[in-house]
Amino acid sequence: MKIKVTENGPYIVSGNIPLNKINFKVDEDKNPYEYGEKEVIPTDETYALCRCGNSKNKPFCDGTHEKVSFDGEEISSKNISDMKNHNLETENYKLIDHTILCDHSRFCLREGGIRKLIKENSEKSMEIAIEEAKNCPSGRLTLINKQTKQSSEPEYKKEILMIYDTGNETHGPIWVRGGIDIESSDGEKYETRNRMTLCQCGKSENKPFCDGSHWVSPESQSKFRKKWDLD
Repeated sequence: MKIKVTENGPYIVSGNIPLNKINFKVDEDKNPYEYGEKEVIPTDETYALCRCGNSKNKPFCDGTHEKVSFDGEEISSKNISDMKNHNLETENYKLIDHTILCDHSRFCLREGGIRKLIKENSEKSMEIAIEEAKNCPSGRLTLINKQTKQSSEPEYKKEILMIYDTGNETHGPIWVRGGIDIESSDGEKYETRNRMTLCQCGKSENKPFCDGSHWVSPESQSKFRKKWDLD
C-alpha cells in the first residue's frame, strides 16, 4: 500500500487502499465535534487522486493539471522532527503540537479551545481536550497523560477518506489513516504517520500536505504563519 506524489500531477494510490467519503458534524459555531458516517467510493486496485483541485471527476484525476499548468512543487519537510512545534505542558498532561501540520479542521476550537481546556484541568475539560486531540485529522495534536503515559493517538486501519467540511461547506483535505507510506516525486519517502492530511485543492503552501488553504483566505493564512513564526 503506497501513495506516490507525481511531479505536478496526481497522487497515484496503489495496493488496493480503501477510499471513502466522510463529513463533519458541527456545533452552533460551525466547529466540528465528531465525524459522520463513511460512504464507500468504488475504486480499482490502483487509482489517481486529483491534486490540482480542478478535476471535473473529483476525487479522481482527469488530466486537467496539464491544461492549467499546475505547480505541485513539494515544500514540506519529509521528517516531522524537522518541523517546529509549540507544545504545552502541565503537571498532568503534555500536548504535542506540530503546528505546521494544521489543516484548519477546527476540532481543537470547541469549548474555548484545547489549550484553555487543558489549563482548566477539570474532569470534563480534559475529556473534551482528549476528544479534540484524537479527532485532529492531520496529526498535529497529540495529548499524553504524564502519569499513565496514555496517548490520545487513535488506532486506525489503512484507508483514505475524502473530507467534506460541513461547517465551511467546502471539500477539505485527503485524510490518510493507518500509517500508509507516501513517496515524493523525487523517490524519497515522507515520514510514515498514523494521521496525515494531503492537499487536494492545489493551493497549500506546505505541499503535499494540507494547510487549510481550501477555505482560509491568503490574508488569514499569512497572519497564522507569522504568529507561529512558520515562514
